[in-house]
Amino acid sequence: QVQLVESGGGLVQAGGSLRLSCVASGLTVSSYSMGWFRQAPGKERDFVASIRWSGGITYYADSVKGRITISRDNAKSTVYLQMNSLKPEDTAVYYCAAQSAGRWIATRLDKYEYWGQGTQVTVSS
Repeated sequence: QVQLVESGGGLVQAGGSLRLSCVASGLTVSSYSMGWFRQAPGKERDFVASIRWSGGITYYADSVKGRITISRDNAKSTVYLQMNSLKPEDTAVYYCAAQSAGRWIATRLDKYEYWGQGTQVTVSS
């Protein structure tokens, strides 16, 4: 019943920008903390950003601070990831994930119950 669908990925030049979207169905977004993770070829899936289910509190990986912003629009059941000043090392499949309301554990993959299929982001040099 629960489905998370990412979109907005593509090919961009270094220094460019992309805005990823994650549309949720089968759950009430306002009752979930939401996160973005990414996985590069041959690498493990790593934390990028998260937004708490209440209060608008956000948390980012050190590697993306100042360049990436996570936001949500509960009325549209959508979470966004605005990415600016992109670097080749940002190339990865980006995944959206949902974590039930409660104690917010932003960075742990195993704390997120639902995952999207991913969207490819490629940054050329």
